[in-house]
Amino acid sequence: MATASSYKEEMHPFAAERGTLPTTAAGIRIANPGSIDIRQSPNEGIGACGWILVILSYILVVMTFPFSLCLCIKVVQEYERAVIFRLGRILPGGAKGPGLFFILPCVDIIIKVDLRTATFNVPPQEVLTRDSVTVSVDAVVYSRIFNPVISVTNVKNTQYATQLLAQTTLRNILGTKSLQEILQDREIIANSMQTHLDEGTDPWGVKVERVEM
Repeated sequence: MATASSYKEEMHPFAAERGTLPTTAAGIRIANPGSIDIRQSPNEGIGACGWILVILSYILVVMTFPFSLCLCIKVVQEYERAVIFRLGRILPGGAKGPGLFFILPCVDIIIKVDLRTATFNVPPQEVLTRDSVTVSVDAVVYSRIFNPVISVTNVKNTQYATQLLAQTTLRNILGTKSLQEILQDREIIANSMQTHLDEGTDPWGVKVERVEM
């Protein structure tokens, strides 16, 4: 006769791998650790002094109501995302928006990030080609921010940093080409520059969509 334990092993041969093997005590199923949803509090990890500042901020908002609403209510447009810092820490949940958001005065800092595609001109670059010919080439770069949190925390000025990288990339790529290749393969060179720029700006949360020479 099969025992109860062997019967369970036959009925649930892969239950242990899925993390759903029922316990014998109360029939509770053990959830898969990878599927546990841990929700952090906005004030988690700020310490005792942080809690005091947060409480004082709430008291200040209540005492100055309704005038405090002018400072506490922020509007994030459809094309924007907001990165909110509370005492130097990014609030859980990443970038916020669009919509209305409540900000504590003297405690929270909000940084709005524009997600629309932006363009900038690469100034004319004097480049010495492979066949020792000096040419002047400029370009137009189309880029957008795809990760607001990374763009705020990893680089100070995303557009300026992308522009400097575009200048360097343009000189490096054209320096390996001859004058004839530059004149004939402008689209190929632009695509190569776009690929190099996209890889370089990925850690900044910036997506380079297009390059025109």
